[in-house]
Amino acid sequence: MEFEQLLTECKAAVERFVRYRLPSQADAEDILQDVIVTAYQKLDMLKDRGSFKPWILTIARNRCNDYFREKARQLEIPLEVMRVSEETMGRHGVVSAVRETLEQLEDKEKQILYLYYFKELPQSEIAKRLDIPVGTVKSRLHYARKQFKNKYPYPPKGDCTMKKLPEYMPKYRIEKVDEEPFEVRWEELMGWFLVPRLGEKLSWGMYDMPSGKCDHYYDMEVTGRAEVHGIEGVELIAREASYSAKTEKLNRTFVAQLTDTHCRYLACQRTEKGVRRYLTFLDGDAFMNIWGFGEDNCGNEVNLKRKGDIERNGNVITTIDKELLQDIVGRYNVTINNKTYDTICVIYVDSQNSRILTEQFLDKNGRTILWRRFNRNDWALDRYGKPWSEQLPDNDRLIVNGEIFVQWYDCITDYIL
Repeated sequence: MEFEQLLTECKAAVERFVRYRLPSQADAEDILQDVIVTAYQKLDMLKDRGSFKPWILTIARNRCNDYFREKARQLEIPLEVMRVSEETMGRHGVVSAVRETLEQLEDKEKQILYLYYFKELPQSEIAKRLDIPVGTVKSRLHYARKQFKNKYPYPPKGDCTMKKLPEYMPKYRIEKVDEEPFEVRWEELMGWFLVPRLGEKLSWGMYDMPSGKCDHYYDMEVTGRAEVHGIEGVELIAREASYSAKTEKLNRTFVAQLTDTHCRYLACQRTEKGVRRYLTFLDGDAFMNIWGFGEDNCGNEVNLKRKGDIERNGNVITTIDKELLQDIVGRYNVTINNKTYDTICVIYVDSQNSRILTEQFLDKNGRTILWRRFNRNDWALDRYGKPWSEQLPDNDRLIVNGEIFVQWYDCITDYIL
């Protein structure tokens, strides 16, 4: 039967999709049955049978959304919602510093913060639900914010600790060493330099080239354990600020996982028009194109050794026929801040889709000494109007399989300071 054949080819993906999303396995089984029945009944509406998998996954996504909308309609606002029971804590403790702080507040304070920040209700609606005047809502909210701020263990907005990073990029020198590159365990999050492990903190800066001036800096820290769709990791916050303005611009929240073999992002959170939006590894291309890496988002390998996928001779790079690659290309002495580091150079190149290249120098501890970003000459050409070789004619260049890549900016962390 046609439907059974189509379903067999993607049933595992549909089951994984639903079970990762729903907290109750019993509810997941009910939803799966509903998805299959709906797909069977509406199969005649699908003109392109080759699109069956994304089509049925859309049905599954919509049914899961319906499930959560129904749960939201049934949700009341008992104080117990803000409590963390032993059952929800599990063997790994509280999942974030926010919950730890909330636990220290009085019940009325928890309740008003929950309604305003988590449920994002206007003050007038809170007044109706609690049957109190709007003025009382305002006073309670003001007091609750003050109490939360006093008890929260991390710096408030605008209180950045990266003041020691220099305003201008320190002069550096990169020298090729005629020795075999060493193997290293690299546990940092790709592109963000922090190791996703409890207790870790890091500050780093982004320096425009050729001016060398710091454009933005980031304060990062792991805030606690977290779980996304049943996969355990840690939550981390990145506080971004403009160096010149010395004021906070944006807070980002991630969940990431470090294992014996890989390091990967599991989710990220951003706020748009007052709505917190969470993007996870199950959200397909919307997540993978920005945060995902490797097959099925396995992440970047942490045990690095040379593979031979990328060859480098001076500023000329050749790769095997694969659009996304990462490999060690050699051993280098990097001298910066009057100190010389024995490093390996790790090249990451996406020559087809993102059209970017990064050059990362790691020491024997697996920590970044210097990170450099290169754009292919036609990267974002529609947005910037001219190739990068014209925009930044004095910046370093690399030739990758005959294509020009131009240095855009550099990054350093407080590890080298």
